[in-house]
Amino acid sequence: MKKINFFFILTALFAFVAITSCGDDDDDETISPKPRAYFRLTFPEKSYVKYDSTCPFSFEIPKYSFVSNDKNATAEPCFINVNYPTFNGTLHLTYKAVNGDINKFLEQTDELAYKHQVKASRIEEELIKIDSNKVYGLLYDIGGNAASSVNFFITDSTKHFIRGALYFNAVPNTDSIKPVIDFIKKDIYQLINTFKWKN
Repeated sequence: MKKINFFFILTALFAFVAITSCGDDDDDETISPKPRAYFRLTFPEKSYVKYDSTCPFSFEIPKYSFVSNDKNATAEPCFINVNYPTFNGTLHLTYKAVNGDINKFLEQTDELAYKHQVKASRIEEELIKIDSNKVYGLLYDIGGNAASSVNFFITDSTKHFIRGALYFNAVPNTDSIKPVIDFIKKDIYQLINTFKWKN
């Protein structure tokens, strides 16, 4: 008889503990993984200065950037970089004098832009035509996780040709870098719109 009471009491105690340990669902904290987040970016105010040198062109660059010569062993005198230290990015500009070989430069530029098609989600082409400064060309807006998100070329079609490509010193991630690309793209438009050839 005593064994039955002991078993009954033990079962009742276990049931009581089990029931009371179950709290109200509203009081429970649900543990879930944090969503992926990116650093909040603070963009500088847009302000431009004229860039001029011994090269046969001039244009405007933002005050938060600086120009340096390309240090690559194959670089020519008018291969320059517009550097964005805040964003760890560089706009590479390569200048070529045209001597009846403009088709070669056009083909190379198109080939280099579409090389990114493997990682790109889209490539959109935008015509550049500024008759007053004899600036003609094409801008390639490259979407997705491509290494370069903006490529372009401009030429006067007879003497001068320049190619531009924007790169970041980081693994391409369109989700995190898109606001920066959109910000710098406005600077690229400013460069193109203020671009002038020297006679």
